Amino acid sequence: MLVGIVGKANVGKSTFFKSLTLAEVLIANYPFATLKPNRGVGFVRVERVDKEFGVVSNPRFGYCRGDFRFVPVELLDVAGLVPGAHEGKGMGNQFLDDLRQADVLIHVVDMSGSTNEKGEPVSPGSYDPVFDIKFLEFELDMWFLSIVKKGWDKFARQVQQDQADIAKALGKQLSGLKVDEFLVDEVVKKLNLSGSPLDWSEQDLNDLAVELRKRTKPIIIAGNKCDVPSAKGNLEIVRKKFPDYVVIPCSAESELALREADQKQLIDYVPGSSSFNIRGSLSDKQRSALDFIKKRVLDVFGSTGVQEVLDSAVFDVLRFIAVFPGGVNKLADSQGRVLPDCFLLPEGSTAFDFAGYIHSDFAKNFLGAIDVRTKRKIGRDAVLKHRDVIEILTSK
Repeated sequence: MLVGIVGKANVGKSTFFKSLTLAEVLIANYPFATLKPNRGVGFVRVERVDKEFGVVSNPRFGYCRGDFRFVPVELLDVAGLVPGAHEGKGMGNQFLDDLRQADVLIHVVDMSGSTNEKGEPVSPGSYDPVFDIKFLEFELDMWFLSIVKKGWDKFARQVQQDQADIAKALGKQLSGLKVDEFLVDEVVKKLNLSGSPLDWSEQDLNDLAVELRKRTKPIIIAGNKCDVPSAKGNLEIVRKKFPDYVVIPCSAESELALREADQKQLIDYVPGSSSFNIRGSLSDKQRSALDFIKKRVLDVFGSTGVQEVLDSAVFDVLRFIAVFPGGVNKLADSQGRVLPDCFLLPEGSTAFDFAGYIHSDFAKNFLGAIDVRTKRKIGRDAVLKHRDVIEILTSK
C-alpha cells in the first residue's frame, strides 16, 4: 500500500509528512521546497488485541503505545502542484508520474486561505481553498484523460479488428495506473458505454477517465492550519461543497512539535491523542508553545488531526482491515515474539487470502483456519473482520 501526500506548493505537505515519519525533509516557506519525492513510513492506529489475551505484543514492524498498535504504511510526499500541471507546468510532469502507484491520496489543503494558487503566502482568509480542491481534481482527471487518449484511435481500431475484449485490452494498457480489466468492466457498464470504442465520443472518454481516477486515486482532505481563525469558516464551506469527501481539520506543525517533544522525552504523547503529559524540564518558550497547541488545537479539535487523517485514509477511504496471525495454543512465534505481525488487507478478504498474504506456501498448502478468539474453525471463503486473530492450518 502506498499513500500519496499531495497538494499545491507551500501548504504544509512536507511538514505533514515529517510529522508522520519524523524523517529529515526540507521545510521552507516558499514554493517547490520539495523538488524530489520524499518516501517514508507512517503508522496507522489499530486498537490493541494483545490485552484481550492477557499478553503483551512484540511487534516485528511498528510498535505499541498506549491502547494502540501502530502498523507501518509507506508514504510518498510529492512535489507541489500548480494549475496546468498536466501540461507540464511547475513540477507537474514529475508530480503526476510519481503518483502512478499511489493507492489513496491525502490532499493537504491550507484551510486558512493564506496561500495563493502559486503557493505564495497571502493574508489569511484572502484565498478560497475550494479552488485548490477543484484544481487538483481537474489536474488528475486531465492526466488520466491524456493517458487514456494516447494513441486511442490506433488502439480502438486494433480492438475492433481483433474483436478483443475492451475491458482486457484497456486494463492492460492502463495497468500502470493500477487499473485492471475488472475495474474497466465495472466502469464501462456503469457509464453504459457500448459498441465499438471507435464510436466513443470525447465526452465518453472524459467520463471514463474521471471514473477510473476516482476509483484508483481516492482522495481525503487534510484541512491544514486549522489553528488559524480563518480556517473555521473555510472548513464548513469545503464540507458543504464536497459532501463526498472525508474532510479532517489538522495542524501539521502542532503534530510535528508534539512528536519531536515526545522523542526528546520532554512530554509523553501518543499520536492521535487529545492530550499530553509534561515529563521533562521545559523552557518558557517550549511551555508557551505547548500551551498554545493545547488550547488552540487539542482542546478545540480533540487532536491535531494528522494521525486521524492517515487512519481514515487507510480504514475509511480504502476500507482496509487489520488482521493478526496467531495460534489458539500459542500466540508467540518461534523466536518467542508475541503477536509479532499485523497485516493490512482489503475489506472482504478471506481466510485463504490471508494465508497468501502471510506466505505463498500457506496458500499452497491451505487446509483451513481458526478464529483464535472463538476457537472455531472457519473455511477458506470466510470473510475476515477488522482486528481478527487468525490461525492458518496447512498440510505442511
